[in-house]
Amino acid sequence: MQYIGDIYRPPSEAYSLLLQVTVGCSHNRCTFCSMYKAKQFRLRPQEDVLADLDWARANYSYVKKIFLCDGDALCLANDKLMTVLSRIKELFPECEQVSTYGSTRDVLMKTPAELEQLRDAGIGMVYLGAESGSDQVLAMIDKGVTNAQNIEAVQKIEASGIKSSVTFISGLGGREMWEEHAVMTGKAISAMQPTYVGLLTLLLEPGAPMRDDVKSGKFKLLQPEEVVAETLLLLKNTNVTKKCVFRSNHASNYLSLRGDLPDDREEMMEKLRTALSDSGMLKDERFRLL
Repeated sequence: MQYIGDIYRPPSEAYSLLLQVTVGCSHNRCTFCSMYKAKQFRLRPQEDVLADLDWARANYSYVKKIFLCDGDALCLANDKLMTVLSRIKELFPECEQVSTYGSTRDVLMKTPAELEQLRDAGIGMVYLGAESGSDQVLAMIDKGVTNAQNIEAVQKIEASGIKSSVTFISGLGGREMWEEHAVMTGKAISAMQPTYVGLLTLLLEPGAPMRDDVKSGKFKLLQPEEVVAETLLLLKNTNVTKKCVFRSNHASNYLSLRGDLPDDREEMMEKLRTALSDSGMLKDERFRLL
């Protein structure tokens, strides 16, 4: 397999074959993110992608899942994606699911029929970074889309029969907008009705533009207890009517939460209330590593 630059994948794709279809991220302006800052966005030549699949088949006896990298492989036109998916189906009949990152703009550019075509060809999951339900926070981080667009994109994914896994980030509003961030994010999840929600906690790596705002005092990071209070407020404002797997057990999180909404919401909220009075439950800063 040939990879260009650092490769990122969701934690749940740890045992997937990673196939790099694009290089970098087409937006690449989010101020909290440093993942693709060293890369100039481009499509990988299709012959290189197909050659990687041939190599993988020759070297791996069993491939259960495949994840398409980099930041938004879903930006490819359907005919290009279908060429890749057809080769996957041909070479890896045992593959149960193909997944990809997809930006909101990627999804909104696809017609319902195109998404259904991708579903039928093997795409089972789209990971979408919504980050916040607050338009103020989205504008501040230069996300390039609105909350309404994020909601529409997730609803569109789910309507196509593809599962959505939507990521939000605790602490992204800082001390000035933590309540706005929590309330509006809870309401966004309620409107989206996604299959999965992943809640990370803000952790700024070198190269993230937001680090300059932290150093200057323009952006004030939340303390661990404040992150817990924010998460509690988020869950208070989350009301889904179908099963939504909720995970806040990423390496960046101070407190691990695992449950299904709406069934386990009260149990998770009670754990957060307990943590507010017992800081010993929270992960030490030294162990928050990406």
